[in-house]
Amino acid sequence: MTDGAPPEDGPALSPEDVSARSLEQRRLAQETKDERQVWYFLAYFLFGIHFVAFVMIYAVRHAK
Repeated sequence: MTDGAPPEDGPALSPEDVSARSLEQRRLAQETKDERQVWYFLAYFLFGIHFVAFVMIYAVRHAK
């Protein structure tokens, strides 16, 4: 296996297959990153909405 020969259990991959696999790996990594950013945005948004709501509740309860 160290001589650069393809493994016996599968066919040799063409350069197109290697590049397609690499492209797919990069696409999946970017998709994971984008999904994480969406969850962070949602978390900050919900936190902000609740913070504003608590400030408004405090302001209404302490108004004279």
